[in-house]
Amino acid sequence: MDNIQYGSYREQKKHTPDDFPYNTYLCTIPLDFASVKIHWHEEVELIIVKKGEGKISVDLEEYEVKAGDIVFVPSGKLHSIGQKDGMSMEYENIIFKSSLLYSAGEDLCRKSYIDPICGGGIPTAAHIHGRLSCHGSISELVSRMDRLCGERKRGYQLAVKGCLFQIMYLLLTEGGAEERCKTNERSLTKLKIILSYIEKNYHKQISVEEISGCCFYSKSYFMRFFKETMGISFVEYLNNYRLDAAAKMLLSSGENILNIASECGFDNLSYFNRRFKKRFDMTPGEYRRIGRYRTIGK
Repeated sequence: MDNIQYGSYREQKKHTPDDFPYNTYLCTIPLDFASVKIHWHEEVELIIVKKGEGKISVDLEEYEVKAGDIVFVPSGKLHSIGQKDGMSMEYENIIFKSSLLYSAGEDLCRKSYIDPICGGGIPTAAHIHGRLSCHGSISELVSRMDRLCGERKRGYQLAVKGCLFQIMYLLLTEGGAEERCKTNERSLTKLKIILSYIEKNYHKQISVEEISGCCFYSKSYFMRFFKETMGISFVEYLNNYRLDAAAKMLLSSGENILNIASECGFDNLSYFNRRFKKRFDMTPGEYRRIGRYRTIGK
């Protein structure tokens, strides 16, 4: 798995099968990828930290997490995963669609609880740690779901759904939202528009006038909004996005480096090479050789 798989802000990757929309992934930062860029998807996500420490953000609120912690990400919420002080972090992703818990016809549970919890309409704690009363119970339920999916006995899906219902109940009754400064919904909506625009157009030349216009901001306000919201300038963020896309292409295609640079929005090879080495601490050619060696060695 690579960082670009998670790099699309409105993620296009299909995470779950249609007949039972539930899946798990085990990942390690930085072994599998340096970070998971800010993105969002329709599925609900539980991130369970297995080893080490790291940083996880939900709707731009950053949490420092360690082994045993769980982060709940409702549908449609912007989130990202990164390193903390150069440390590694192994974690499990549990991803499911809220429709997994629906009943046919009029459904009190769906209307009053499932949709509001899974969609973030009912505030619950994003960071589930040992100081919350629901932490131990939710951890046990996660472990049970992992065992069920590992054994895959007949009807295991019934038990998995039962565990998810219990997790929803615990989030509702014991996982009250912590006091925190939240970015308002209007700003988050604008940010999704901006990030989606970058995703679709990063290979082209994007002017500040062009991208600020897509969210009806002036140039000066856009630049200030982006820096204050993302903690990095728009130009720097766009360059990093293009470099990450180029890194993926170096490992997944046989294209020469000049073509890759051009396809990722860099019209000057020398500039691309300098930026790439600064970001990855190696040249594009070295990155390709080392990456392929690691793939063969797995």
